[in-house]
Amino acid sequence: MTNIQWTEQTWNPTTGCDRISPGCTNCYALGMAKRLKGMGSAKYQTDGNPRTSGPGFGIATHSDAFREPLRWRKPRRVFVNSMSDLFHPGISTPDLHLIFGVMAATPQHSYQILTKRHGRMRSLLNDPQFEHMARHRAEQVFGRNPAASWTWPLPNVWLGVSVEDQKRADLRIPALAQTPAAVRFLSCEPLIGPVRLNRGHAHCPTHDFAGGFCSSPCPDLILPDWIIIGGESGPGARPFETQWAADLIEDARLARSAPFVKQLGSVWARDTYWAGKSVAAHRDTKGGDPQYWPTDLRIREYPDTK
Repeated sequence: MTNIQWTEQTWNPTTGCDRISPGCTNCYALGMAKRLKGMGSAKYQTDGNPRTSGPGFGIATHSDAFREPLRWRKPRRVFVNSMSDLFHPGISTPDLHLIFGVMAATPQHSYQILTKRHGRMRSLLNDPQFEHMARHRAEQVFGRNPAASWTWPLPNVWLGVSVEDQKRADLRIPALAQTPAAVRFLSCEPLIGPVRLNRGHAHCPTHDFAGGFCSSPCPDLILPDWIIIGGESGPGARPFETQWAADLIEDARLARSAPFVKQLGSVWARDTYWAGKSVAAHRDTKGGDPQYWPTDLRIREYPDTK
């Protein structure tokens, strides 16, 4: 199980990663991998590049974990690679074929995949050969031909990109829109600057050229189905402004997306007072308890997958 509020289960057929953007600066998984290596955990004995990764956080494949979901009978939301990035170049394409095959073979679960490697995600999932090989691996996992029930994109796979600031939003959201997916989502966590979604185009009839945004979703934009919003927590956490969350909730409503406010972050918890003491002093060091939030931010919705 997991303490991540927006999922129910984590599945790590691979582990390890490398920092590639500002959102990675205080990566929780990097610090956790170092601790797990020190505790002797077999999954975390491969070291990564010290400039971009760290002890226990080198890319490693765990063949014994690939088929874990086959043992889970009760349907659940599964965060894939909470300790890695599934589209990291160090993870082989044949391994990705098998991972997608396992997800196809377990349609009772909903799989949530989050990446900062938007280019590889878009390239692979638009490649008919990738679909063909994933289907082949699904057949091996099933032990029979799944042709009768096969659809692409897989209806139980949610694809998301991490968005920490406007620059990364402008890079990654278009790539997500160009990737076939049953559900598309954004993880705006850690949010380290303001982000707006309805950034229009010159030919959009609703574009506000003075403000730089559209008053309703641009006809050209495929907007996400789900938006997770959160401030940074832990050592070295950067500030979070509640207005950033309010703006994203507004954009989500315009786009008919489901907003999910996860937490307001350690800096907010330290600097915000409730009943005479800081929120952090109430043992909420991550700002994750909605009772302390402004009422308009107390929103935790999921996408409609029916």
